Amino acid sequence: MTLTIIGRLFSLGEVVITHSASDALSNSDVNSGLIRHMDGDWGDVPAADRRLNQQALKRGERLMSEYRSSKGVRYWIITEWDRSVTTILLPTDY
Repeated sequence: MTLTIIGRLFSLGEVVITHSASDALSNSDVNSGLIRHMDGDWGDVPAADRRLNQQALKRGERLMSEYRSSKGVRYWIITEWDRSVTTILLPTDY
């Protein structure tokens, strides 16, 4: 799946999803995660990473969020520093 979304706090750029994440996550999980990510709700990342994300918003650096699907599957959403691409993936894909 590939699409482009202009975000709320930042642009997601092109949105891509790995095969394993696509197989494991529902459309609802993906959409919910993307909305939370664009709103600066970084999900289950540690406090230190939350602070890094807040700084990254101002400095134009990479952003990373971590969420759990409705079935408990852990997944990440990473937006590159230049906001050209946002990737949805499972930790095992990294």
